[in-house]
Amino acid sequence: MGDIRHPAGSPPQVDSKTQELVEEFILHAPKDRNTPARRMSALQELQLLEIMCSCFQEQSRDTVRQLMFSALFSLQGNQADESRMVLLGKLVSMAIAVGRVPILECAASWLQRTHRVYCVRLAQVLVDDYCSLVPGSGPTLQNIHSASPRFCCQFITAVTTLYDLTTEELTPPLELLQMIVSWIQDDPRLVLINFLNTPLSGNHPISSLDVTPLGGLMRWCVKAPLAYKGDKKQALTNSSTEREGEVGPLFSALHLSVLQVLMLLPNILNEKGLYGRLALLQMESLASLTSDLSRLLDQADKHAPSTDTRALPQLALDRLAQALQVSMANGALLCSREDLRAICSRLPHNNLLQLVLSGPVMYYNNIHSPAMAFSPHAAHSPIASHPTHPPLPTHPPLPTHPSSHPQYPAQPFMTGMSFPFRPSH
Repeated sequence: MGDIRHPAGSPPQVDSKTQELVEEFILHAPKDRNTPARRMSALQELQLLEIMCSCFQEQSRDTVRQLMFSALFSLQGNQADESRMVLLGKLVSMAIAVGRVPILECAASWLQRTHRVYCVRLAQVLVDDYCSLVPGSGPTLQNIHSASPRFCCQFITAVTTLYDLTTEELTPPLELLQMIVSWIQDDPRLVLINFLNTPLSGNHPISSLDVTPLGGLMRWCVKAPLAYKGDKKQALTNSSTEREGEVGPLFSALHLSVLQVLMLLPNILNEKGLYGRLALLQMESLASLTSDLSRLLDQADKHAPSTDTRALPQLALDRLAQALQVSMANGALLCSREDLRAICSRLPHNNLLQLVLSGPVMYYNNIHSPAMAFSPHAAHSPIASHPTHPPLPTHPPLPTHPSSHPQYPAQPFMTGMSFPFRPSH
């Protein structure tokens, strides 16, 4: 099948002759572009999928499995790619149904290295199969959490990229939302599995899926209060008040879970030597979120708000403020307050958001670490760019006085340490 060359993040390389054989005899792609592709019968397609499932299951060497998967499904930019995508969707769907973990692991690698346009296409096929077309098939998809956590993490990243809450069609189905919330509540570290198990480099392709689904999940939580109330969501909001009552608590639970995951990051980033050096949340993604939120708020202002919906804009802004606060405090977001104020400048006043934007400059926990000398974000630190000065002479301590309010202990505004907070519901 050709030589195996598998650097981190790139597919195993398959020679062109093998690709031609796959396209001709498996994908049935004609060599002449003017010739229509041959179509297999439903029975032939099922037999092919069963053979593939058995072949991947029986192959004990992961390197060979990855090479086989790459030969079949690496996109070549030609006419056969459409056939590849159709066959891939059916194979992964079958692998979920019959529990073929090796195929799910190969599909996780495919999702990691493939353009996001095709990743969301695969995600859409799986959502259609297990959340839309066949009632009651959700529990089968639910099992991928334990069968292949790596594929589950990539699947969450793909669906949060697909469903951006801009239209009714791009709103996650209730069953999918329930599934994702339960996965993350059961294991918060699930959304970090790809990040924890992937050798990271500074050249992550911008066209690929994000390293974690944190940005997409944050977008869901912040936009949900307004996205589910807009004119484009009438089919949702009018379908049943019972469904609407389920969605609110689900997004509230998801918001809490995202904040809890963010608070796991300092120890993880310190273990990898990446605290203050690697941002898991990108400023471009955050700027897009604040732009979408500003648009949704403008739309909400054009409608006469009822008593029930008047608090929704503040709920969205509260969630944004909490996400920004916890992201910066735990090293997921690396930026200056000035940058933050710039991208939030179009948003209306919110007390909690104002507190976050006007707070003191963020200091990272290990700001004095020698590793910070190599940080690309060192320019944002007011300490890193100034020479050190000799310590000032010490003074005798002032006498202590008993606090007149012992029930209100002083707490720092932001130090990177854990602190109690209550997410907005």
